[in-house]
Amino acid sequence: MNIPKAFATAALIAASLLTAQLATAGDKIRIATEGAYSPFNMVDSNGELIGFDVDIAKALCAQMQADCEIVAQDWDGIIPGLRARKYDAIIASMSITEERMRVVDFSEKYYSNVLAFVTPQGSDLEVTKEGLKGKTVGAQRATIAGQYLEDNLGDVVNVKLYDTQDNAYLDLSTGRLDALLSDKFPAYDWLRSDDGKGFAFNGDDIDINDEIGIAVRKGDPLKDKFSAAIKAIVADGTYAKINEKYFPFSIY
Repeated sequence: MNIPKAFATAALIAASLLTAQLATAGDKIRIATEGAYSPFNMVDSNGELIGFDVDIAKALCAQMQADCEIVAQDWDGIIPGLRARKYDAIIASMSITEERMRVVDFSEKYYSNVLAFVTPQGSDLEVTKEGLKGKTVGAQRATIAGQYLEDNLGDVVNVKLYDTQDNAYLDLSTGRLDALLSDKFPAYDWLRSDDGKGFAFNGDDIDINDEIGIAVRKGDPLKDKFSAAIKAIVADGTYAKINEKYFPFSIY
């Protein structure tokens, strides 16, 4: 029996769509995070990666029915490692910037960020361009905070950049920094810890419309898969449960 051409074409399209859907289930995806950016990604006493980014990664993989492996990678080499195919995606609190979009693609945001200054509690230091003149101010290298310091205050302050956020906190706590500029949410977590006692936010938040996304290689269809999964976990309440585990306010 001859099958009309239109029906045959429709059947082929349906079969292709089904194959694409089935290919998503069981996909093997290797995900990199930094492991040194509490509470978003860090290593616990058992050597396991934990944190907000890690929980989000696991929830997204569950939503996509993908088999995922999460690995640690130093921040400075995290984009080169993605481009060298050491892993398939970066879920490490990475800001979506025009510079990064030249070499990688990003999913939709999975949280939003603002910057904030941290100084000793009770400090009379004014975190303005005039107030910080001649002071030493720190931030993590290759971050939005570090770039903001260099672009907006680099002509009046001594900018010190660090390989990890923890090393920046260490110099602040030992008096080698007058102030620290940081993403607000990890700083909020540090201020609640024993190490952060005696320090506080200073001045107003700096809102630079900073959105955090998942980086993948240019042209990789994982971009759209992750974006769809982000929308799904926000809609079904999974995202809110993870958010509440780390913050008493929404960071989405």
